[in-house]
Amino acid sequence: MIRPRVSTAATILAGAVLLCWPAAFNRYPIVFSDTFGYLEQGIEGYVGWDKPWIYGPLLVPLHARLSLWPVVAAQSLLLSTMLWLLQRRLVPNPRRTVHLVLVLVLALGSAAPWFTGLVMADAFTPLVPVGLGILAIRPTPGIPPLSRPVRLFVALVTTVAIAAHLSHLILAAACIGLLALYRWRSPLAALGTAVPLAAALALLLAINVVGQNRAAISPYGSVYALARLVADGPAADTIREACPGAGWYLCAWTTRLTDDSDAFLWSPDGPMSQEGVGPLNLAPEASAIIRETLLRHPLDVARAALANTARQLGQNRIGDALIPDYLAVTVRKTLEAYFPPAEVARFDQGLQAQGRLHAIAGPLNPQILSLLAMGALATAWIAVARRATPLGIFAALTLVAVLANAFATGALSGPHDRYGARIAWLLLVGPLVLVLHRASFKQAARSAPRPLPPAAA
Repeated sequence: MIRPRVSTAATILAGAVLLCWPAAFNRYPIVFSDTFGYLEQGIEGYVGWDKPWIYGPLLVPLHARLSLWPVVAAQSLLLSTMLWLLQRRLVPNPRRTVHLVLVLVLALGSAAPWFTGLVMADAFTPLVPVGLGILAIRPTPGIPPLSRPVRLFVALVTTVAIAAHLSHLILAAACIGLLALYRWRSPLAALGTAVPLAAALALLLAINVVGQNRAAISPYGSVYALARLVADGPAADTIREACPGAGWYLCAWTTRLTDDSDAFLWSPDGPMSQEGVGPLNLAPEASAIIRETLLRHPLDVARAALANTARQLGQNRIGDALIPDYLAVTVRKTLEAYFPPAEVARFDQGLQAQGRLHAIAGPLNPQILSLLAMGALATAWIAVARRATPLGIFAALTLVAVLANAFATGALSGPHDRYGARIAWLLLVGPLVLVLHRASFKQAARSAPRPLPPAAA
């Protein structure tokens, strides 16, 4: 018993090492301008308006205000572990060598390692459908059930992954909806699938009650939604139509409203950055404008949401999270304030900080996108051809997850390559499992009970 467990642990660890290569190539963990917010949330212990207080606190025992490298190691190890457990639910007797080949293909041919190496909550996005799939897909003959400790571990990881980013709530709801359809004959089992989402909602509610004194899942999420609707046009039209009679603060901006949601939220010249305003003060007005917009322009809102979802589905390149933009005034300043000088020096030596990583990684996009297109077609085929099998269910789950992620990010925030690439690579997993484990599938088919011939019946 001990030797197989050691061998399995070594296999998972080797997979984690493979997933670390982009950060190792960069000479430093990959960061984004928002990384500093997560770091400071955890170190200072404050609940920010724009990020759930989940990912930031998790980073603290890993980096210990010494180095960000343990974050990359932990994220890579977690993904390798979850991929191994997923294979245990999809095929009989998953082989360790196959796991290494699976992870190797993902490491070299997908965006997966670029997100395990990224210090952002986006690293948790693929864990939502993977975790829900592990928990909800019923084992078939030849596939033993998971032990209670393993199920508890997966449930905890999935709950934290859902709570780590607000877009994950929509992603999880869509995945749970699909899984419930497969288990509609067992209402209790279908209800049990929703436990991680319910736990994540309860966790976010408790955090906001304590940290924001607001009994809400996302007290200021309306500001993000308003920025998207202004950029798309419907909310801007509503403001122009209702002002000045509505008495909104944004009535003074009717001629200066931007079509860029990021500029609306973050530009120093934008409405959110003026003295005495800010998201906390604007949130009630944002909710009122959104309600009025939905009443006045429902079709325009729906058209914009569909268009942004479609745009997001087509944006899956690596690159926009690899640029050095604003890192000197965000991440570097945070490292200077809380980490030793040696860590700041390591950050400066990274290719990303020097502005070289994006140019080097860019040529990988054609290969990644080509494999992704083939993976999407193969996943769709598996979802139809093997729809009643665990692999077919996971293939359908993957398709729904990618679509839900595109809506949650593209329609409600704005299309960005980072949002698509963080999860689209899952479209490769089902086809790879099918190809690499084909011997296991043939063995399962031979051992399955055969129907009696008509004469004997």
